[in-house]
Amino acid sequence: MAFAKWMASGTGRALRVLAGLVLIAAGIYIQGVWGWVIAVVGIVPVLAGVFNLCLIGPVLGAPFSGRRLA
Repeated sequence: MAFAKWMASGTGRALRVLAGLVLIAAGIYIQGVWGWVIAVVGIVPVLAGVFNLCLIGPVLGAPFSGRRLA
């Protein structure tokens, strides 16, 4: 539960957005089908960070919404 709370913090959200942007950039750099797949996968952490969603929260027994964790 502590990990889910940290991921809902400002630092955790910023890290998710940054990781997503790195994946998108890597996908653009790689090009081809795998590049597209990596870039599309990178959209998920960006959106999760922007909208404060904890995708792993339900697996850890925490709520899906980051607001409920804080």
